[in-house]
Amino acid sequence: MSTSEQNGLRVGVRIPPCDRVDRLVETVRRAEGLGFDQVWFPDSQLLWRDVFTVLTAAALSTERIGLGSAVTNLVTRHPAVVASAARSVAEIAPGRFTLGLGVGNSSVGPIGMRQSTGAQLREGFAMLRALFEGREWDFGGVRSRLRDPGPNVPIHLAASGPRNLRLAGEIADGVILLSGVSRKTLASATARVREGAEAAGRSAASIPLTVSAYCAVTDDVEAEARLLKPICVSIAQNGGAPFLALAGIELDVPAQVEGVYPDLVHAEDWAAAVRICSQWVSDEAALRFAQAFCLFGTAQEITERLRALHADGVTHVFLQHVGSYDPPTELVETVGSSVLAALRSGATR
Repeated sequence: MSTSEQNGLRVGVRIPPCDRVDRLVETVRRAEGLGFDQVWFPDSQLLWRDVFTVLTAAALSTERIGLGSAVTNLVTRHPAVVASAARSVAEIAPGRFTLGLGVGNSSVGPIGMRQSTGAQLREGFAMLRALFEGREWDFGGVRSRLRDPGPNVPIHLAASGPRNLRLAGEIADGVILLSGVSRKTLASATARVREGAEAAGRSAASIPLTVSAYCAVTDDVEAEARLLKPICVSIAQNGGAPFLALAGIELDVPAQVEGVYPDLVHAEDWAAAVRICSQWVSDEAALRFAQAFCLFGTAQEITERLRALHADGVTHVFLQHVGSYDPPTELVETVGSSVLAALRSGATR
């Protein structure tokens, strides 16, 4: 039985498509067997295998676990192409697939394209909804529709800035919050989502909120926290300094960091990225980040934090490990065998 069925908190894990599809499927099967509720796959065409190919293989190889893109985009993939691919996955995993969308990030940057604007996201959502419902869409004077639209596909928007958080509350079926598990930042982010929902005449309480968080089951948080330095710099570069300041983390970082490919969050040489970013992020600051925004600690500590998040109204969490080019095998094993087991046990007391 999954965690959600007993505990009310849905716990997922992010699996980058960093290996052959048949090998990745084994990680998905293991996550399903250990009781994870969802697996989420990011999309970046130069970094990883094709996300919809991986989703299809995972759908055919599992029975219960939820499947989602976290996230694909409407820049490198035309919305009509996304609609067809998403419909195809939803057909073979009815009720299990969530289409997660974002602005593009690591998909668009390496090929010199720009991220989606709010207006482009709004139009893309409208187009996807029309196509999923079998309605015609005007493609610059040519009206077309998706044949065999199939099952309904929920569309979730990943957001961190205030404008996209409000947009998500206004138009999305769910929101993927990129603010970590800090209570202060979550309160601020959910308030923006609520503003968008209210402006559109929607009930914010009916919009699922999935919180993304880096996670490590460890007895040495200080050592593991040092690995987060490139992430801290990236957040500060991309307008997240106010969020970091809420946890007492004050960073003065350059607009560009040389010597890291393809970017700070997806560095191929993570150890080198950590060394470079140590110029601006101290060990103490990295530790504060881990403690405030991440789920780093013993299994018991992580379990208690997840219970606290659920008590605060969070219903969905997806965990990710540090790194992009290896599957989260250790994270799946440690969380599945200890944290999820403890959540289930605590729910039945």
